[in-house]
Amino acid sequence: MTQVELVMTKFVFQLDGVLRHREHIEREKQRDVSIHQTAMARLQDELRDLDAAVQNNVQDLKNNHLTGRLDMTFLAAHRRYALAMQRKAMGVAQAMAAEQRKLEAAQKALLEASKQRKTMEKLRDRQRERWAMDLARREAAEMDEIGMQLSAPGLRAEEPA
Repeated sequence: MTQVELVMTKFVFQLDGVLRHREHIEREKQRDVSIHQTAMARLQDELRDLDAAVQNNVQDLKNNHLTGRLDMTFLAAHRRYALAMQRKAMGVAQAMAAEQRKLEAAQKALLEASKQRKTMEKLRDRQRERWAMDLARREAAEMDEIGMQLSAPGLRAEEPA
């Protein structure tokens, strides 16, 4: 291999396609985690809104409807409303539990995809190091050969004939 060929060589990772595929999978898993986190935040907001509505309704009941003559129809309607909101909150809590399980599964999948990508990157880095060491060794051998070729005629000229 000539010196020009040594300079022109470039590292080529044979499994670069696999690495790109694993990076793509990892990005998909990140999107999945993001989707589940967004869904979880939406459910938390919904539960918070339900709680705020119930608290406002209870405060309104205390401030405006428990003084003077009591309207039993209104109190019964308020009780039904409170029970309905409680059922709705339980449904949201169950949805949150299911979404939490999905989020945890997505996070585990992301972790595994990340490990797979890092494994490929480490393999690429080790192969690049070996390639660089081999290139340096070949360059040193080429330089030694050039040195030998340059010094050989000089040795012959100094030797008695």
